[in-house]
Amino acid sequence: MRRLILHPKVYSDIDEIMKYYEGVATSKLANEFYAELRNFFQDAARRPEFYAVRDRDLRRVNLRRFPYHYLFRIIGDSIRVLVVRHHSRHPAFGMTRQ
Repeated sequence: MRRLILHPKVYSDIDEIMKYYEGVATSKLANEFYAELRNFFQDAARRPEFYAVRDRDLRRVNLRRFPYHYLFRIIGDSIRVLVVRHHSRHPAFGMTRQ
């Protein structure tokens, strides 16, 4: 299993999404989002090559239940998550992150 590294702005991406779900629904839904996201983080760390390269060396992981995805790249023995964003978010959002 590869080491998982999150770009510092990913924490605010997640916080914003969770606050949204807490506001429109309940903290239970926010927690379910976070649990699904964590499961996909772990899956990408276990088998990063399973996810196809989408742009340059970036790979995209779509969540199943929620309309969000994240982008990551493989760096040595690690994967680095650069952005967590809504499917309808502009494709350039988060692309300048390293």
